[in-house]
Amino acid sequence: MREPLWPLVLCLLAQARASNNFLKMFAAQQGNPPDPCYDETGLKPAVCIPDFVNAAFGQKVLASSTCGQPPSRYCIADSNDKGELVQKCDTCDDSEPRLRHPPEYLTDLNNPNNLTCWQSQPLTPNEDGQNVTLTLSLGKKYELTYVSLQFCGEKPESMAVYKSMDYGKTWQAFQFYSSTCDEMYGRPLKAGISKANEQEALCTDGHIKQDPLAGSRVAFSTLEARPSAFDFDNSPVLQDWVTATDIRVEFNRLTRLGKENDTSDYYYYSVSDFAVGGRCKCNGHASRCIPGDDGQLTCDCKHNTAGRDCEKCKPFHFDRPWSRANAREANECVACNCNLHARRCRFNMELYKLSGRVSGGVCLKCRHKTAGRHCHYCREGYYRDPTKSITHRKACKPCDCHPIGSSGKTCNQTNGQCPCKDGVTGITCNRCAKGYQQSRSPIAPCVRKSFIFSFPSKNHLYFGVDA
Repeated sequence: MREPLWPLVLCLLAQARASNNFLKMFAAQQGNPPDPCYDETGLKPAVCIPDFVNAAFGQKVLASSTCGQPPSRYCIADSNDKGELVQKCDTCDDSEPRLRHPPEYLTDLNNPNNLTCWQSQPLTPNEDGQNVTLTLSLGKKYELTYVSLQFCGEKPESMAVYKSMDYGKTWQAFQFYSSTCDEMYGRPLKAGISKANEQEALCTDGHIKQDPLAGSRVAFSTLEARPSAFDFDNSPVLQDWVTATDIRVEFNRLTRLGKENDTSDYYYYSVSDFAVGGRCKCNGHASRCIPGDDGQLTCDCKHNTAGRDCEKCKPFHFDRPWSRANAREANECVACNCNLHARRCRFNMELYKLSGRVSGGVCLKCRHKTAGRHCHYCREGYYRDPTKSITHRKACKPCDCHPIGSSGKTCNQTNGQCPCKDGVTGITCNRCAKGYQQSRSPIAPCVRKSFIFSFPSKNHLYFGVDA
């Protein structure tokens, strides 16, 4: 089995982080700390990612079994100066601080010179009844690089790593370890991964070949052997594969170091360090995660994005579809063009395609008597005031078409001319044209003068006559 890539990955990431921190510190000393989500001018958006961290550090772990209630005796298998296997026995007692082995020790500060170990209750050496689980909630979506366990005692013969993307509602297999993969998990040993099955959990026996005694580590690299790992920015499949909110480790079978009739005090699981390396998932739109208003960890979103993971555009920025940022394009969310007459808009994919993938925003509830996809013209009954910009709140003036002299309420959008009936004139159709005289008919309010009859009664004017 080839050597895992995760130590090299961690080394490179640590170097990159140190270099990045130095540049930030230097810029801060100059009094102008740069925003990693924009270029050096502070204007052009650029892809940005939070720091690489151990997402498990300080987080609570739920263990299905922990020794000490009631107190129990256990023995550690170790080798003496002659290389012989010997026992070192002690007691686990939750009421005595020195003898406690709680789950909190899994994610505390890991000191190789003074290991603190979680430990399960002693188990029977039989095939059944050896399942113990450790469940870790990260509190937010992370993109993981590795999952690592350092054991205080012997490593399990069979164990599985699972992940959840929905805060523990559903679980997906991440990795299996066993010398009998087919028997334990129904998986072939060291199966190949292609682009067609990049979210397939593998099973390996490599951990058994390592030193099985205390202090050994088992680490799972999430991208190792995945064909699209070197094109991660363009692989939604792998981006989904490395995403997790929770990690569960299930120990299924113990390692047999002694004889079958040895004391069962040997049989327990013990782990000193449960580490999960990764970055807060922000889809390239944030350089850090901070506590939100509700106290939960959330991305400090830039590029006009929103959500705990910057997974959507913030309100009114729907002129093009949301997309993850990458090294070539920050994919900033763009505000809808509503000419300052609307506060809401929506995205329309068909319009976006028709525009050559430039603009797909549709304004909603245009105000100030405007209408249209961009609130760019005046609605029925109004026309543009040529003295004001389209963005002015009084850019549209009422047509005021005369209710009798005009044939409709809609006037010309450019000059405000109302549609006049025959013989009627004026911008608002409020007077008779030359050669016409007012009648008493609302259907034909102005007729040629030769057709006007005299009325003995007082004349009822509908509107002013032509001077």
